Amino acid sequence: MSSISFIGLGTMARALAARAVAGGNTVELIGRDPVAAKGLAAELGGGATAGSFGAAPAGDIVVLAVPYAAAVPVVAQYGEALAGKTIIDISNTFDADATGLVVPDGTSGAREIAEAAPASAHVVKAFNTVFGHVLAQGRPLDVFFAGDDPRAKADVSAFIVSLGLRPLDVGGLEMARWLEGVGPLLMGLARHGAGTFDVALGADFPG
Repeated sequence: MSSISFIGLGTMARALAARAVAGGNTVELIGRDPVAAKGLAAELGGGATAGSFGAAPAGDIVVLAVPYAAAVPVVAQYGEALAGKTIIDISNTFDADATGLVVPDGTSGAREIAEAAPASAHVVKAFNTVFGHVLAQGRPLDVFFAGDDPRAKADVSAFIVSLGLRPLDVGGLEMARWLEGVGPLLMGLARHGAGTFDVALGADFPG
């Protein structure tokens, strides 16, 4: 199993951390509010601990579970404390009405995070195509992910499997922009075609 640190204590962090604990992973929870971090760790059980915001995360994998606007500042604040880590970016970069992206053409939120992180850290985009409340239901879901480093991707894939989910590799980090584009697509599907936010995207193929 993996050693995972979550920076952020929101809905996605809670849902992922709960599945991580159930999957036998070592979990550390980090937030600006230490009381909230300790409370969530106690609620999850399974040996989950609370870390100190700004200190070096204990996990080999760091799930950056903060909004896009906060992601690069948080990574910059941590600086070399993230050296050698695999960073999972779960953020969405869509605009206020969820019809477009706020990042410039040719880049992505994940790429911006990679540029702000230490050179020895490796960013993998994952989980942004799944709603947090759907994750919390415990359903088997597909998780699309993208990254440049083969070892980091293998570690993230194994982590995804430990959550009871199916990892689907879509390529290098240049594909992160298209994963981020799935955000508005999913929102549009929920609002119109599905008529419910209790929905998830997946792939269907032999094998």
